[in-house]
Amino acid sequence: MNDTRLNSQIDFAREIDKEKRIERRTLISDASRFENDAEHAWHAALMAILLHEYANEPIDLLKTVTMLLIHDIVEVDAGDTYAYDEKGQEDHFEREQKAAQRIFGLLPEDQKEYFIALWKEFEERTSPEARFARCLDNFQPTMLNDTTGGQMWERNAIKLSQVLKRNEPSAQGSRVLWNYSLENFIMPHVGKELEDK
Repeated sequence: MNDTRLNSQIDFAREIDKEKRIERRTLISDASRFENDAEHAWHAALMAILLHEYANEPIDLLKTVTMLLIHDIVEVDAGDTYAYDEKGQEDHFEREQKAAQRIFGLLPEDQKEYFIALWKEFEERTSPEARFARCLDNFQPTMLNDTTGGQMWERNAIKLSQVLKRNEPSAQGSRVLWNYSLENFIMPHVGKELEDK
């Protein structure tokens, strides 16, 4: 047995436990607290298993689930950037790239390369799996925002134009889930802006 390889894998497993302490700006369904990155990843990955039939293209489900489970690990170093924080979004990819090198760099070289490539594929939406995973990455917090009566968008004065800019690429992964989200999660909370004009 290669103890060096196993030790590297265990070091990585210990390090990623820190994802549980990265608080997001999404309330859990009872609105009692914010969810953390690990909860978000778990929820989105399980939703991929439940909803993969709605992907626009055939997908490798294991690859999609793996993407969702690892996509926010970089936030252990980079922190969570609120989706509607325009200033924070300016350099978030650079911060996350640096974090990916350090955190995935704890792994043996073959696994490091695999996870970094998978993380980049997710970020750049370069495959059917990445496009569907990114759709779910948007769908899950939008669903929770709806479940809590739109509280976070109201608290942060989020406008329809911001929500559309953030979420419209979801249609590249699943037109069905994007249309559902738009009709059931988005318009009931920010569509009223249109009525007010």
